[in-house]
Amino acid sequence: MNRNLLFATVVSALGSLLFGFDTAVISGTTRFISAYFSLTDATLGITVSIALLGTVVGSIITGKPGDLWGRRAMLKICALLYLISALGSALAGGWYTLLISRFVGGLAIGASSVMAPMYIAEIAPARLRGRLVATSQFNIVLGILVAFFSNYLLVDIGDANWRWMFGVVAIPSAIFLVLMFVVPESPRWLVKMNRLDKARAVFERVGAENVESELRDVIESLKEAHGRTKLWQRKYAFALTCGLALGFFGQLTGINVIMYYAPMIFEKAGSSTNGAMLQAVAVGVTNMVFTILAMFFIDKFGRKPLLLIGAVGMCLSLAGTALHYYNGELIGNGAMVGFVLAYVAFFAFSVGAVIWVFFSEIFPNKIRSEGQALASFMDWVVNAIIGLLFPIALTAFGGGGVFMFFAVIMIPFFFFVWKVMPETKGISLEELEKIVVRE
Repeated sequence: MNRNLLFATVVSALGSLLFGFDTAVISGTTRFISAYFSLTDATLGITVSIALLGTVVGSIITGKPGDLWGRRAMLKICALLYLISALGSALAGGWYTLLISRFVGGLAIGASSVMAPMYIAEIAPARLRGRLVATSQFNIVLGILVAFFSNYLLVDIGDANWRWMFGVVAIPSAIFLVLMFVVPESPRWLVKMNRLDKARAVFERVGAENVESELRDVIESLKEAHGRTKLWQRKYAFALTCGLALGFFGQLTGINVIMYYAPMIFEKAGSSTNGAMLQAVAVGVTNMVFTILAMFFIDKFGRKPLLLIGAVGMCLSLAGTALHYYNGELIGNGAMVGFVLAYVAFFAFSVGAVIWVFFSEIFPNKIRSEGQALASFMDWVVNAIIGLLFPIALTAFGGGGVFMFFAVIMIPFFFFVWKVMPETKGISLEELEKIVVRE
């Protein structure tokens, strides 16, 4: 693999590592910030979901600036927002300061969830695109694991433990900001801006097999009449339906209930505080191991087979987790932890590895930025609602009702993947556009 291509992929994927860290770090702080700020179930839900509100805003507003200023510029802004959020959360003296800081972090998560995989997809050759974009997902789960492990190491350092949990992310944020000045701009964005010489230079730099052919294909895909491209056209309906549906079902797997509240879930199941933190680390390890495994299969087997396997596995694992809450004697604490880990494994092998790859592929060049932003918006809206309501739902309906709900949702998800979703592996973005655009 070309070294410049690999370097650009790894650097841009740091945005995804910060995405994963900032997503999961809150799980280790919930007990301590609840005590410090005297939070109720409702205000804890707000504290967790305020970052998700930021992701909703960040994901939907990033498309147009990404088209105007470029993918690289937006990733620089994301890095700066991550840095501000980390320092603000760590130094927060009041609840509202914490909320504002977490909201800023959410803006960064939402924007980077769109821009990082989009950037990688636009510099990667078709034969490597799934694997390279999945590097972004790998960095998300690596960030989640680092957050869980960091929380475990910091839990016993004293009353300021939650401040350190939030604050450590400032270091990788600063590194990400500096390195984004080194990588090249997306060649497809450069073509869109009619900077053909620079686009040609980037294609050569990242080792494109046939530079002139790549340029011709991108130019052809961007040809249209003068005026603004409208996202809501009938010819784009199929691509939009697939992207929005995957964003919707991707969060109704319930994965972020585990990522945001893992220690709370394990404590309510009978684990000690330190034991729950360690079990959360096991969640992170499982997530990373099966994401790596998926990276080896996503370009070999395709996106759909991974999703179908995952839907079945998640359904059964979530149902097993629910049974623990219905009958603790039948499904003990150890078995319940096993079902949760199995669920995380199936998610990581399927939706976790595929969703951001698919978002970066399914939309034509002319609407990729706006389309991917819209699909991510759907993903984060559902995520925010779940994050807000979970503490209340857990108290009102119990773990059995909550986890069985997610298990049942996997049934229509399976049929959506089987009957509707197109396979996208090994097809150039320009060739794929001919398949999904329905005139």
